[in-house]
Amino acid sequence: METLASSSLCTTHGGGAGGGLLNFCRGGSVSVLGFPLQHLKIQSLPDSKKKQGFGVIKASVAKTEVALVRIGTRGSPLALAQAHETRDKLMASHPELAEEGAIKIVVIKTTGDKILSQPLADIGGKGLFTKEIDEALINGDIDIAVHSMKDVPTYLPEKTILPCNLPREDVRDAFISLSASSLAELPAGSVIGTASLRRKSQILYRYPSLKVEDNFRGNVQTRLRKLNEGVVQATLLALAGLRRLSMTENVTSVLPIDEMLPAVAQGAIGIACRSNDEKRANYLASLNHEETRLAVTCERAFLETLDGSCRTPIAGYASKDEDGNCIFKGLVASPDGTRVLETSRKGPYAFEDMVMMGKDAGKELLSRAGPGFFDF
Repeated sequence: METLASSSLCTTHGGGAGGGLLNFCRGGSVSVLGFPLQHLKIQSLPDSKKKQGFGVIKASVAKTEVALVRIGTRGSPLALAQAHETRDKLMASHPELAEEGAIKIVVIKTTGDKILSQPLADIGGKGLFTKEIDEALINGDIDIAVHSMKDVPTYLPEKTILPCNLPREDVRDAFISLSASSLAELPAGSVIGTASLRRKSQILYRYPSLKVEDNFRGNVQTRLRKLNEGVVQATLLALAGLRRLSMTENVTSVLPIDEMLPAVAQGAIGIACRSNDEKRANYLASLNHEETRLAVTCERAFLETLDGSCRTPIAGYASKDEDGNCIFKGLVASPDGTRVLETSRKGPYAFEDMVMMGKDAGKELLSRAGPGFFDF
């Protein structure tokens, strides 16, 4: 990408002292590095200089910044951290994207960001944090969309593809409290703040004496402020987000997978582009972390089979064991935590096998749950 700052270019009337950079055409037009005449300011010289046979053309061209990649993202600190991580990886992998102005970050406000007064389950629907960003992508206002994969519906909008998952962060949930070191140490009646029915159901299943405030919404900073103000006695946040924000000093303890199964695709970043945009698709393919992509695919196959909504507590996690096999754990629960159904699978760490494991686990839990279990 070429930019031209203000410069002075000189030549004699009779020759090409500018080395071909400055061209006088027969019709009187002038071009400098391909810029037409209207972009140039012609400065006249005093008569004394004109008599010496010199002519000066001053080119004053505003700096142009035509971004090669426009990244669409939500505006929360965590979303911006994920967009910056994406930008940095693109710059490191593609020299042309390391030039100033080659990548632009575009902040887009989503439905989930606009409505903060109600629980996520009440405003319902899929794509609360992705819909407007996807629309901007389809309309050509951005070139790639950076999402937290756990926010991405199991279907993708037409004309878009998601060819890239960045390396996954720690999938576990962090326990944060000013008065206790773990969920087990909280006194009966203590209030835990979370916007996640998945967390709520698993907390109440194991600790029915606790209470859960399930409209504990806002970004990480907002939730920590509410905790410090005593609105709740504890909260749970994704460890991945705290790590990406360099805020792990706030973590009291980390919950083991067996105590709090993570959300499907928790800790994974997904990057989408238009299906007909081969250039950006190639950029993204170069960043893809295949082990993460396969794990997320397995978990999303599980979720898709269950056809879960925001009112359905669902958790799923696929990982690679020491022998290189896939271990999948899945869970569905009633929102009040009185009923929790779990299952697991083991098989080859390969695309088709992992998709089948996710689907099979989902079918099993659907069968065990019976009619009406998901009608919340």
